[in-house]
Amino acid sequence: MAIPVIDQNHLKTLTLEAQASPRLRKNLNLHPHLEAPVQRLFNAMEPGTYIRPHRHARDNGWELMLATHGAFSIVLFTEEGIVTDRVTLSPSTGTLAFEIPPRTWHAVVSHEPGTMMFEVKEGPYRPVDPQDFAPWAPSEGDLAVAAFMAWLLKAKPGDQVPTPPY
Repeated sequence: MAIPVIDQNHLKTLTLEAQASPRLRKNLNLHPHLEAPVQRLFNAMEPGTYIRPHRHARDNGWELMLATHGAFSIVLFTEEGIVTDRVTLSPSTGTLAFEIPPRTWHAVVSHEPGTMMFEVKEGPYRPVDPQDFAPWAPSEGDLAVAAFMAWLLKAKPGDQVPTPPY
């Protein structure tokens, strides 16, 4: 099996695909299949993409995120929706990587066009279970998402998720 070489052209194409996607994000899996024991992927995320706060409620539910282009924030929450931490990753600032512990409520928000992360997590791939999406955050496609995203872009530790209409 050939070892994949990822160059800037691959990542530019991935960014263009994310920009053209209704969800404003696109991933490039490097793992050979969804059952692989280690999931490795590039994830292009444009400003405005909504990654609903969620958790991976299992012992191996950690995620390592590394900024390769642009800037994004990882926002961590309590069970009740209080922001506990906010980490902004960007190659331009030198803050490059953060590992999210298992069972931690979190969201990711993109700040710049062309933002890209490299993500590593333990497999196999499992979609987020419905009960592991934050009940205090709107569902993807909900009309309240834009207002929630505006709040999320500025949320800082100690802030409580506002009640609708955000």
